[in-house]
Amino acid sequence: MSLRMILRILGLLLMLFSLTMMPPVLISLLFQDGLWEAFAAAIAITVLTGAVMYLPNRRARKELRTRDGFLIAALFWSVLGLFGSLPLMLADASALSVTDAVFESFSGLTTTGATVITGIDFLPESILYYRQQLQWLGGMGIVVLAVAILPTLGVGGMALYRTEIPGPLKDSKLTPRITETAKALWYIYAALTLTCFLAYLAAGMDWFDALGHSFSTVAIGGFSTYDASIGHFDSATVELICVGFMIVSAMSFSLHFMAWRGRQLKHYLQDPEARFLLLFLAGLTVITVITLWLTATYDTQRGLRHGLFQVVSVATTAGFGVADFSAWPGALPFLLFVAAFVGGCSGSTGGGMKVIRIILILKQGMREVMRLIHPSAVIAVKVGKVSVPDGIAQAVWGFFSVYVMLFFVMLVGVMATGVDQVTAWSTVASALNNLGPALGEASSHYGDLPVLAKWILVMAMLLGRLEIFTVLVLFTPAFWRK
Repeated sequence: MSLRMILRILGLLLMLFSLTMMPPVLISLLFQDGLWEAFAAAIAITVLTGAVMYLPNRRARKELRTRDGFLIAALFWSVLGLFGSLPLMLADASALSVTDAVFESFSGLTTTGATVITGIDFLPESILYYRQQLQWLGGMGIVVLAVAILPTLGVGGMALYRTEIPGPLKDSKLTPRITETAKALWYIYAALTLTCFLAYLAAGMDWFDALGHSFSTVAIGGFSTYDASIGHFDSATVELICVGFMIVSAMSFSLHFMAWRGRQLKHYLQDPEARFLLLFLAGLTVITVITLWLTATYDTQRGLRHGLFQVVSVATTAGFGVADFSAWPGALPFLLFVAAFVGGCSGSTGGGMKVIRIILILKQGMREVMRLIHPSAVIAVKVGKVSVPDGIAQAVWGFFSVYVMLFFVMLVGVMATGVDQVTAWSTVASALNNLGPALGEASSHYGDLPVLAKWILVMAMLLGRLEIFTVLVLFTPAFWRK
């Protein structure tokens, strides 16, 4: 492990990240909101810090190993979240403390969508745009973008890619070269964003709202330019477009790649993970809509609209809102939060534990039941027609165990700061699953939570975004041994 190599890469990535702060400068000048100087100062600080890290180590050349990739991915997301908070701290209009600015920045980059800001409707346009852009960049992962660029600068990318792409099957590549894979993912990501933007425009949004919401929709982020989120538009067409793109973005981007390359859609219906996601969303929608009708919470039309939208939004971990589902009757709020633990498909922009892991856990559970009936039988776990190696099956159980244990540890930590049980449970679940909305005292925003609770939730967001093991492995003595 080379410290100089790591500093070189982090410095280079920071300088690249500073370029993403230039569009908000243009937005500020366009709308004349007076905040371009704050973004310019943030750019200067970020570039200077990156240069200090990069220039002394620019001649360092070494092929990255998987262990280096873990460290760089964790460090980069941490450093990026900190430097991403600079405009929010420097801009007088947002007036965020260090804790709140870091919280908002990490929430954006990890596509969590939890916010500490109230009065979003009255924020300057440059801040509104910047929040949406953070989610768009975090959706596919800036590390994947960097993988497409860094090989031309003498830095190997496979180790970074394996630590960034979510899901248990990280070794699979869409194209023979990792650089081409990263580029293919970003072309698809950009194409989906552009299509979503045009659809929102056609539905009646102005260009600014359409752009901002296309960023957060495809990223499955949940940030909005209004306090009322998608509910601000009160449009069935807008809601239907949002639902469609949330479902598409919650599916594996490898499926989108195969559909684009093969010019056919059969891969979506043949993929077990995509089928499970669609059936899961359909079943949960039926339960939710019927409950809303039977309890007379809404009329027939509103019940269908709000039920469908909130199920897809929460279950895919997007976190948009058209209604306050925390006030829905019975077990519906709890049911939706449990659905968020499933999340999106492996290789998607969604959060949660990922659909493929849930499928494997269910199949392994059934295998154990069958073994009780037939102790001598050799029963393979299959996903579709493919047998899953025992190593992957064991890794899934290991991930699930650590996921649950970390959830309870952070739950106790947040409750220890004085937060009530409902608020603590929902905020930790929301942060760890990169969801956004919460119940209890945080149902409208996270601003009133204690400072220590916010920092615990920031760690939960990071753990959820990097799928836990990428961060936890850094705390093991074996990782640091030569």
